[in-house]
Amino acid sequence: MKIKTNKINSANAQIEATIPKETIDANIEKIAKKLTKTASVQGFRKGKVPVNVVKKQYGERLVQDAEAEALREVLNKGLDELKIAMNSLIGEPNISNFVKNADNIEVTVKIAMKPEINLEDYKKMVAPFEKPLISDEDVNARLEKIADGQGKFVELKRKRAAKDGDSAIIDFEGSVGGELFDGGAAKEFALVLGSGQFIPGFEEQVVGMKIGEEKVIKVTFPESYGSDKLAGKDAEFKVTLHNIQEKAKVEIDDALAEKLLAGQDDMSLENLKAQVKIQLENEALAKLYNEELKPTLLETLVAKIDFDLPEFIVDQEIDVSLNKKASTMSEDEIKELRENADKLEALRETFREDAQRSVRATFIIDALATAENVKVDENEVMQTIYYEAMQMGQDPRAAYDKYKNSGYLPAIQMSMVEDKVLTQILNSMIKEA
Repeated sequence: MKIKTNKINSANAQIEATIPKETIDANIEKIAKKLTKTASVQGFRKGKVPVNVVKKQYGERLVQDAEAEALREVLNKGLDELKIAMNSLIGEPNISNFVKNADNIEVTVKIAMKPEINLEDYKKMVAPFEKPLISDEDVNARLEKIADGQGKFVELKRKRAAKDGDSAIIDFEGSVGGELFDGGAAKEFALVLGSGQFIPGFEEQVVGMKIGEEKVIKVTFPESYGSDKLAGKDAEFKVTLHNIQEKAKVEIDDALAEKLLAGQDDMSLENLKAQVKIQLENEALAKLYNEELKPTLLETLVAKIDFDLPEFIVDQEIDVSLNKKASTMSEDEIKELRENADKLEALRETFREDAQRSVRATFIIDALATAENVKVDENEVMQTIYYEAMQMGQDPRAAYDKYKNSGYLPAIQMSMVEDKVLTQILNSMIKEA
């Protein structure tokens, strides 16, 4: 058996081999002899089946097993020559060439290894930054919003027209082209004006109505509306305003603080303000991280940390992008790609640069997670999915099972690792203003 190896770079290598027919024949003989001890063939006692009968019984399967045995030998010898450990390989070896001739088999095996990544100076790539400042005005504005949320709707002290912030008790009946549609009617519905609960333009036209007034409100359903029958359509709603309730004002004082901080040692207004300030700081920091610092940091790391990429993983990423693109193409466009290999290859190449960046980012995050000792276990993934499902009013267990059955859990876990590791690095670079 002739073997030629080539370590292309630190992440890719290739093994070329010529397997003589004699090797395959010897493997067939060896495997057939083993089978004589276990094979069940009618007319023969177990363990007494002749080799020639086993060969006839198992035929092509013996050939396939013999070839597989030879390929394993090619891989093992190739890895020995390359001085590459089996456990350092990524994915399955790829047989890119397998040609059977009369007296031999010509085979090429491509292998990929986990890249060697030098993270020595990664923290020097992060510029120190100041923590966002929260003013007293910011705190007061949030407290006013909190106090408003604590307020209850009460009957008007004096009759007046409806305005933003009121709860309007209405009957409504909607029609498109003169025809009523499902879900377009309700009796004594409590609509908080300005909440954006209804179609754009509806609530604005209820503002100014008086108790007992009837009105026809004209609106247009958004193009993105969930129902195809209504999306983009002009509609009319017959509206009757039965009652108006206004929200009682809640004072920002120690009584509000005691209600919101119930059970805490310090239930003062000053402590409430301090906690609101911390909450606003965390929100501002999260916004800064997610919208600016994390994307910039990852782009910097991808641009500055150079290493060899496993080719087959890049190709897999290209395939994902190609499939997404194909889902938006017409049948004629897809047919043209199938019939024109050059055009298909040219389209694939348009995704290569983005695929390389994505793969590079994935390996960098993995290496950073090790360096920063960041881990996300399956239980943490489950808790995250459960929490988000409950926030959206969904069944947590059903949501988790859906992600699991769809094979999305590893991607969610990787996303959580990325978020944690970038957050940890950025946290170490905060300067107090």
